[in-house]
Amino acid sequence: MSLNATPSSDRIHIGIFGRRNSGKSSIINAVTGQNLAIVSDVKGTTTDPVLKAMELLPLGPVVIIDTPGLDDEGELGRLRVQKAYQILNKTDIAVLVVDSSVGITEADLNILGQIQKKDIPYVIVYNKADLTDEGFEIAPIDSDISAAISFVPTEIIIAVSTVTGKNISELKELITRQAPVEDKSRRIVADLIRPLDLVILVVPIDSAAPKGRLILPQQQTIRDILEAGAAAIVVRETELKEALQRIGQYPELVITDSQAFAKVSAVVPIEVPLTSFSILFARYKGSLETMVKGARTLDTLSKGDTVLISEGCTHHRQCDDIGTVKLPRWISSYTEKQLNFEFTSGTEFPADLSKYNLIIHCGGCTLNEREMKYRLKCAEDQGVPMTNYGTAIAHMQGILERSIQIFSK
Repeated sequence: MSLNATPSSDRIHIGIFGRRNSGKSSIINAVTGQNLAIVSDVKGTTTDPVLKAMELLPLGPVVIIDTPGLDDEGELGRLRVQKAYQILNKTDIAVLVVDSSVGITEADLNILGQIQKKDIPYVIVYNKADLTDEGFEIAPIDSDISAAISFVPTEIIIAVSTVTGKNISELKELITRQAPVEDKSRRIVADLIRPLDLVILVVPIDSAAPKGRLILPQQQTIRDILEAGAAAIVVRETELKEALQRIGQYPELVITDSQAFAKVSAVVPIEVPLTSFSILFARYKGSLETMVKGARTLDTLSKGDTVLISEGCTHHRQCDDIGTVKLPRWISSYTEKQLNFEFTSGTEFPADLSKYNLIIHCGGCTLNEREMKYRLKCAEDQGVPMTNYGTAIAHMQGILERSIQIFSK
């Protein structure tokens, strides 16, 4: 897969934080060599987090996130600062930009504390060093604040100038050194199959399917199958039975969209391994055990309980949308209970989950690993069971055990 085609969820997310007019946007433009961010002397030019997928050599495919100023004022400013803090949940590397003519302030220390609390690798960048008498030395700061950051390793602190270009290359190298080590052993499906194995993917094409393309998990799974040297056949559930007959042999694995689980399970012989895209991605993101346990919670729900259905992306909802229409209908039918349903999408995920008895999340294909782990940890810390669409559907249709059997081989 080329760098340009790398999914956002698989890119390293670099969050740029700092006060208004510290030069965050200038740093982004200097590091990327492009005018990605608007630069202005007017405070608060960046009012919402702005995400840009790109290549940052020598690091590779990344997402750069420009955030609002940490010292924004007023009620609207408070909400903007809150948005900036929320970006930490998806940040793999944090870059704290400080105006070197002013030095580190309380606002900088506050977010630095959260960066450290969340164990995010970070860099402190003293920008505008060309404006200080010390040249490229760090400007004097308050003694109390100086003591507060005395424990920060000097090797992750750098002074730069976006005007002269001084130390910009060194900053890029420093950011690169903070990158998490990629676990190359993690695969979606390739570790479950062998070269020349036949894998059938069942992909429904209905009113909710994106026009003219496959959704991201389906694309990624096909790519992983091809990289394993195996063969992938893609069919709709309506053609699956005839396709199996025409092939004349059992495939080594069938992977289905969760919505077609029941139909596919009825067609695929019991001796053929069967699972879903959602279950594969739960395993890929390291949360399958949690999702299976959460799905079984459906059996313990009581009248009046509240279920949160959460999606990682924001999209135009169809008349028979899986998250807001189909799942509530299936869950109500399965539990035979009158339940309350609430919905979130995109970056919105409640900090307080105490009113929920179960969270059912999408597969999280658009979320990077850090943000998905953050959401799982929030649920775990507050004692709220969590599962995903595919695992919940498999459980309700009585085929969850069959769907996870392949992982025990």
